[in-house]
Amino acid sequence: MTITDARQPRRLPNSPHRAGPREWLALAVVVLPVLLISIDNTVLTFALPQVSIALRPTGEQLMWLVDIYPLMLAGLLIAAGSVGDRFGRRRLLLIGAVGFGLASVGAAFSSSAEALITWRILLGVFGATLMPSTLSLIRTIFVRRDDRRMAIAVWAATFAGGAALGPVMGGYLLEHFWWGSVFLVNVPIIVVFLAAATFLVPESRDPRPRRLDASGIVWSMTAMLPFVYGIKQLAEHGLSAEPLGAMALGAFGGAMFVRRLKTSTHPLIDVGLFSDRVFSGAIGANLLSMMGYAGFLFFAAQFLQLIVGLSPMAAATVLVPGLAVTMLASFVVVRLARLAPVHALVSLSFALSAAGYAIAAFVGTPTMWSIMIAFAVLGLGIGFAETLTNDVMLSRVPEHQAGAASAASETAYEIGAVLGTAILGSVLTASYRANLTVPAVAHFGEHDSAFETLGGTMEQASYFPNVVGEELVLSAHAAFEHAVQLTSMAGIIVALGAAWVSWRTLRDAALD
Repeated sequence: MTITDARQPRRLPNSPHRAGPREWLALAVVVLPVLLISIDNTVLTFALPQVSIALRPTGEQLMWLVDIYPLMLAGLLIAAGSVGDRFGRRRLLLIGAVGFGLASVGAAFSSSAEALITWRILLGVFGATLMPSTLSLIRTIFVRRDDRRMAIAVWAATFAGGAALGPVMGGYLLEHFWWGSVFLVNVPIIVVFLAAATFLVPESRDPRPRRLDASGIVWSMTAMLPFVYGIKQLAEHGLSAEPLGAMALGAFGGAMFVRRLKTSTHPLIDVGLFSDRVFSGAIGANLLSMMGYAGFLFFAAQFLQLIVGLSPMAAATVLVPGLAVTMLASFVVVRLARLAPVHALVSLSFALSAAGYAIAAFVGTPTMWSIMIAFAVLGLGIGFAETLTNDVMLSRVPEHQAGAASAASETAYEIGAVLGTAILGSVLTASYRANLTVPAVAHFGEHDSAFETLGGTMEQASYFPNVVGEELVLSAHAAFEHAVQLTSMAGIIVALGAAWVSWRTLRDAALD
């Protein structure tokens, strides 16, 4: 099989021939946006201590800095998939890449927490235009099942690897430059992508595209933004009318979004896809896998730098074994799938993720080594799961619905990242604040927000080079270590829940 000229719509041959060098080169280009989006999901994590000092965000703002980006992605991916189906997936990729690069430059030079949050919103908007076309283009380019399975393994390895590569790249940059450099790293990747995609990636459109449903977009955002805001407020301020009202609004928005999908003549996504038990199970598994992954990275970066005392680069290096294991597992599981049922392998993968969290929770006081091993075990499970669930998901839908199916899968990833930071991050923050003891002298003249985060507390401690500062540091360390263990216990519950969902829903899945 060969790819037609990138300027012309591609027509598939009747027989599934093996992919050639041009197809694999096209895959290398297609996964660049996946790498970009995945890196940006986590690259800010290791910069949080420096951002806390430079921009002085509150604890709530700190979490918004991390998850407003995947939240915007989650809210707009399906809409962007509809736009790509109508106007061309490659065209949308190119437009989104330009906008993403400009927003990256703006984020790098932000002078306040509010400005950085704004640029992160724009990164999410343009990022949403990049993601939906990737898996659907893989479905178009790779007709033969074996080739497509391996291409999806590359896609999954890139996505999972990029999530861990983000902190590694961020650690190196933070050791040599200021915190804004973690965003400028996007620019050279975008330049390479724009040049290569023009010649190697074929244009692709849905032959029967739907009209863009503006009401559906509004209801999807109404569902997600208030709900996550409510979770944050609940963790920050406890049970009150504001977080409950926000979560109720989110639930209402979710109900209206589902109703809109069912009644619209041009829904953002065909709800009939979710009537397939296997398809829905694969989507749910993707959401839960990313929830656990993002939650672990949220506390690991702060722990390694501010508790263990490693430099950003050294802290990032601790995650390298987990990065390698995750990427390797994505390819190994393709062979394992020939020997064992899919639902058993996916369930096992989440059991491994639970084991990774258990190491962080129960093997004594968390240390650098326990975090390294825990992340490697967690990564092994995630690497297994992502390849299998995405291959199953794509195999359950006809080709003309591949874009919608891909958008649903990627939306689940982003919602999972949001919930991982919002729920597990809120558990971490609430536990830390509940167990932190601030000496009266250190608290004098400071607002509570100065001690809401570990980075803020350590900065305040530096102002007291005496017994007061020492007491504050010891209290902060003990409180955060306890918070890591409690958050890891919550992570175990998430992983075991994913294993149960996979076992129940993927029984009828087959990769052959």
